[in-house]
Amino acid sequence: MILLSFDTEEFDVPREHGVSFSLEEGMKVSIYGTNRILDTLKENGVRATFFCTSNFATHAQDVMQRIIDEGHEVACHGCDHWEPKSTDAERSKQIIESATGIRVKGYRQPRMFPVSNTALREAGYIYNSSLNPSFIPGRYMHLDTPRTYFMQDGLMQIPASVTPWFRIPLFWLALHNFPQWLYHAFVRRVVKHDGYFNTYFHPWEFYELKQHPEFKMPFIIRNHSGKEMQQRLDRLIKMLKARGEEFATYGEFAEKHIK
Repeated sequence: MILLSFDTEEFDVPREHGVSFSLEEGMKVSIYGTNRILDTLKENGVRATFFCTSNFATHAQDVMQRIIDEGHEVACHGCDHWEPKSTDAERSKQIIESATGIRVKGYRQPRMFPVSNTALREAGYIYNSSLNPSFIPGRYMHLDTPRTYFMQDGLMQIPASVTPWFRIPLFWLALHNFPQWLYHAFVRRVVKHDGYFNTYFHPWEFYELKQHPEFKMPFIIRNHSGKEMQQRLDRLIKMLKARGEEFATYGEFAEKHIK
């Protein structure tokens, strides 16, 4: 089973590098990228989960409706991606459910930082996907956490997939920078070993970042961005479909495996 997800937030990465960047500018980039993602998913006939900030949901209502109309799952990704607060789990769920009229089942904390399972459970979520069980220098150290899905505090925890032995992360940066044949080989190994594969990307990766040196983005983020990233995602999906893999939403996966 393949779990594709997209952290659908207002683009704020330039702010991490000292660049002043408004919500309006960030939304322009993310709306463009989300539509490119949706085009690729529609062309391949697969569904995914979009972890949306309430900022994105309230400023991109047409795109939110397209996500829903095309059969994808909407989950929560906090309120303001740049300034997460302890109340975001409850507030973002209320805002997004009010804006879309759907029930939200899952949550992912911005930047995969820790979040209270108690707060998520009390807000009515059934799963949490806020863990990358690897070592990312300067970001987090999670080599002692479970590598595959598990139950904790009454919630299904769905970590991002890493390779079985050395915990090589297979998230967005890996698809940007690994040779695609190697990334595909790692993915196939994870599917064979774990029975499923879970990864995540961001809409702004599908924007032509290389054309904007004023963003001051590191090379590893700009590398293979924009149209090239859309092509890489397309090839990944086609490879998995050719192998007969089933694509599902996180909500479906959680409901299937919660005991």
